[in-house]
Amino acid sequence: MKIIALLLLGLSFLLASVDINHATAKELTTLKGIGAKKAQTIVTYRKEHKCFKTVNELVKVKGISTKTLEKNKANLTATQCKK
Repeated sequence: MKIIALLLLGLSFLLASVDINHATAKELTTLKGIGAKKAQTIVTYRKEHKCFKTVNELVKVKGISTKTLEKNKANLTATQCKK
C-alpha cells in the first residue's frame, strides 16, 4: 500500500505544472533538460527582470533553448507576479 501511495505522489509531481514566476530552483529541476545550474539561472533572471509575462519569455534566459521550452511548455505556467 505504501508503494502505491509513493508512486501516486511521484506521478503527481510529474504532472503538476510549474509556475516559472514563483517556482524554486528545486521545483524548476523537475523540468526536462533543466538541471540545478539552469534552474538557478532562471531564478536569478527572474529576480533581475521582475517576472515572465508568458512562458515563451523563458528562452530569454541564457542556456534555455526553444527546444527546452517546447519539451516543457505543456507543464509551464506564468502567473501574475507578486508586487
